[in-house]
Amino acid sequence: MIELRNLSKSFMTSKGSVDALRQINLTIRDGDIYGIIGMSGAGKSTLVRCINMLEKPSEGSVIMDGRDLSTLDEKELRSMRRQVTMIFQGFNLLMQKTCLDNVMLPLRLSHVPREEARARAMEMLQMVELPDKAKSYPAQLSGGQQQRVAIARALSTNPSVLLCDEATSALDPRTTHQILELIRDIHTRMGITVIVITHQMSVVQEICNRVAILEHGTVMEEGEVSEVFSNPRSDATRALVYPEIASAIFNEEDDGQRVRLIFNGAPAARMPLIASMAIDCGILASIQSASTRSVGGMTYGYMTLEIPGGPDDLARAVNYLRKTPQISVQADVHYSMKEGQA
Repeated sequence: MIELRNLSKSFMTSKGSVDALRQINLTIRDGDIYGIIGMSGAGKSTLVRCINMLEKPSEGSVIMDGRDLSTLDEKELRSMRRQVTMIFQGFNLLMQKTCLDNVMLPLRLSHVPREEARARAMEMLQMVELPDKAKSYPAQLSGGQQQRVAIARALSTNPSVLLCDEATSALDPRTTHQILELIRDIHTRMGITVIVITHQMSVVQEICNRVAILEHGTVMEEGEVSEVFSNPRSDATRALVYPEIASAIFNEEDDGQRVRLIFNGAPAARMPLIASMAIDCGILASIQSASTRSVGGMTYGYMTLEIPGGPDDLARAVNYLRKTPQISVQADVHYSMKEGQA
């Protein structure tokens, strides 16, 4: 288990001290695939570098299996880093070495005998489905293949934690999906804890079971991915989970009655809800915008409807829609540039 307790990190710049992280408190359980997500400058990469002590926190502690990592000497830190390995956006392979030599490198640095290191490296290349690329050089591989070699190298020391710092950001969507599938398979087969640093909510959605939302070095929200998707509480989370909402803000000069439905993890989005309301209430709502997605077999997302008629029609529509389980209903009224909420 990894615990971050009141973790803060500051850097000195020409303009003075900058707080990259502020009082971070997180618990990452053994066996989690834990997402840490935020926009550029949120502090994600600084946080992951504090977890493996490549950056020493200014305040607070990183506790791993009961040990405060800040108390370790250099030899103990090197041993810890063999258990907490890392893959990067840029792969960080040595271009002048073969794939096999790249995977062997951490083992050789740990003074593992060459033949033993070679056997382990081949085993890892087999795991990432690239045994035929052992004698190839990184420049001869695609981006996805290079990342597979980087994963094999990270796994060669049999770590208990794998840190992924924007590991799929340089890849196309199809290759990203394949790499995430590979990481999930490795997590299952090896029982390894995975920490995923990303700015892409789709990555968290596909692979993670828990997530923390970071903004300006502060944790804005944390919890099970399904909970965060179903009920985002902070503006930072809503912007990441449903960025489409920001582009669907009502024009204050437009008159009308609108209802926003938030689907909170139910089959509601697959029901003929709008057609049913038309039949049962005689209200012919029109869809202005919508975005839904499935996470763990449940439906999350939003839909914005325009409701014709007057206030009584809006009230009937809201009352009808609120009878549907697992959706939240928000009503907005715009008459002569005035807003109200029901």
